[in-house]
Amino acid sequence: MAISATPGNGNGNHAPAHPHDQGNVGLVGLIVGAIGVVFGDIGTSPLYTLKEAFLPHYGLNPSDQADVLGLLSLIFWALMIVVTIKYVTFIMRADNEGEGGIMALMAMAQRTFPSASRSAYVFGILGIFGASLFFGDGVITPAVSVLGAMEGLEVAAPNFETLVVPLSIAVLLVLFIGQRFGTSKVGRVFGPVTLVWFAAIAAIGAFNIRHDPAVLMALNPWWGLKFFLDHGWHGIFILGAVVLAITGGEALYADMGHFGAKPIRVGWMAVVLPALTLNYLGQGALVLKDPTAVNNPFFLGVPKWGLYPMIALATAAAVIASQAVITGAYSVARQAMQLSYIPRMKVIHTSRETIGQIYVPGINWLLMVSVIALVLMFRSSTNLASAYGVSVSGTMLITSVLMFVYARGRQLIPAWILWPATAVFVLVDAAFLFANVIKFADGAWFPLALGIVVFTVLRTWHRGRDLLHAEIRKEGIQLDTFLPGLMLAPPARVPGTAVFLVAQKGMAPQALLHNLKHNKVLHERNVFLTVETLNVPYAPKERRLKIDPIGDDFYRVVLRYGFMETPDVPLALMRSCDKGGIHFDPMDTTYFASRETVVASRHRGMPIWRDKLFAIMHRNAVPATNFFRIPGNRLVELGAQVEI
Repeated sequence: MAISATPGNGNGNHAPAHPHDQGNVGLVGLIVGAIGVVFGDIGTSPLYTLKEAFLPHYGLNPSDQADVLGLLSLIFWALMIVVTIKYVTFIMRADNEGEGGIMALMAMAQRTFPSASRSAYVFGILGIFGASLFFGDGVITPAVSVLGAMEGLEVAAPNFETLVVPLSIAVLLVLFIGQRFGTSKVGRVFGPVTLVWFAAIAAIGAFNIRHDPAVLMALNPWWGLKFFLDHGWHGIFILGAVVLAITGGEALYADMGHFGAKPIRVGWMAVVLPALTLNYLGQGALVLKDPTAVNNPFFLGVPKWGLYPMIALATAAAVIASQAVITGAYSVARQAMQLSYIPRMKVIHTSRETIGQIYVPGINWLLMVSVIALVLMFRSSTNLASAYGVSVSGTMLITSVLMFVYARGRQLIPAWILWPATAVFVLVDAAFLFANVIKFADGAWFPLALGIVVFTVLRTWHRGRDLLHAEIRKEGIQLDTFLPGLMLAPPARVPGTAVFLVAQKGMAPQALLHNLKHNKVLHERNVFLTVETLNVPYAPKERRLKIDPIGDDFYRVVLRYGFMETPDVPLALMRSCDKGGIHFDPMDTTYFASRETVVASRHRGMPIWRDKLFAIMHRNAVPATNFFRIPGNRLVELGAQVEI
């Protein structure tokens, strides 16, 4: 299936043709970088997970060994089932030529159905809603992580309580401003810091386990099952807190294009999972020794001499936690641009060695404003924890469904493994989602509302572009009809090559019609160029370029790119000199493009408010010619008004 080019923008380096061209970056360096970027979110979950689980409304007794061991068992097996088995073992096998994330998985799932079928449409809608929820996670994670770290000041010195929110905002400002330096540089800085963080929380956990070594029994899943037997159906509510331990699990898949699957798998199994397990067990042992430690079991388990250094390290780790979802949001945003779901934005490649590392300024500043507003609104990690989880569990559930559709369609996994595994994953994800949705009035409304807003924007842009193209087709002239008539009485021809950008193959471009009407000339050679985005990350070389001569020095040219590539039209045309008998001299080639002004109408298309929303987005989108890297001094743009 080919998708009409929806230009995202890239003013950065031209992307190489193959994914994960790591250059001289070794596996160890990638593992360290992945630990620094990918695992930051899930690595800071111990800051607030147990603290949230022992809030009064969950009804747990910190003095009851069965309650504590049951909670710890649920946390450990959530990490094993959702992250280790589901994401690391199963879902990361579904890489779209090296790229991960829910948009890439959606594209792969859709390819298992006939193009334009109802099933492809339904699973496309599902994937877009999952991506919308992921953006909600990108807003909440930085806020809750940084607030959770800063609240360590309340343990060290209660008088510092009033500084938590201002300092959190200052840290977040530094984080988002620093994004422009790129994931590669950020990862090199964050990787060693995060390694120290995981070593520290593992050591603290091991130190605290000595208070009550019986917590090691929590590794037995029987204690998790016993928790539900003791608490009945009400026990499911605790999953609203347990889900906090696995937030960031979806970032492993979304960030796969930044580092590759192997570094992420090795980092998780060798470093992250053992450290998290030790720390949670240590917090549980501390609570059993001193039930009042539930007020902040993470920082109260730190020796007094190390409290301030640990607060500083936790703050750094919280910043890194935010990085995981921010980089994931960049990847999802670029995929959404190329798949025609959001307007074109500037995309900057920040690494010459790892193709997936990008920076999207528009997404970055939008996230920054939203995150700071969220901190000011909720003001504590406890308040935010009630809002957290809905977007994460919703995205995870949709990912499970899409993975099943893709794996079944491609027969990647034997049916006797796929069906039971999917049933377990869906059951677990649905339970987490239910436990979080019931917290709607306590804050869960926020990620749901944000997800609906983002979903509306994505669908409006996609539908609006379809309507726009339909109107252009309806008012256009078929090229096969137009050219023979034109050549019966051809206008004067001038030297050089004219390249007309055509969104609709087979249609006479509006720019050509305007040029003939006003200038009354034709160039010596005329090329009708269509750029297509395929629903694979990188277009195969043999499909990159197609040239069809149609007589009288007219040519149809199709350039194809994957949804993770940034097109460079002049460069691609220069490399095509030996194909089809065309020589593209950059100094003798003029590009013609039409730029539509969208007018909303009450009697066609979408509801008027969506038409107006699309018109605003279309007006503010980065021009297609910028995305195609067409030099401004070789470009002629001609306007047209289109009513939808």
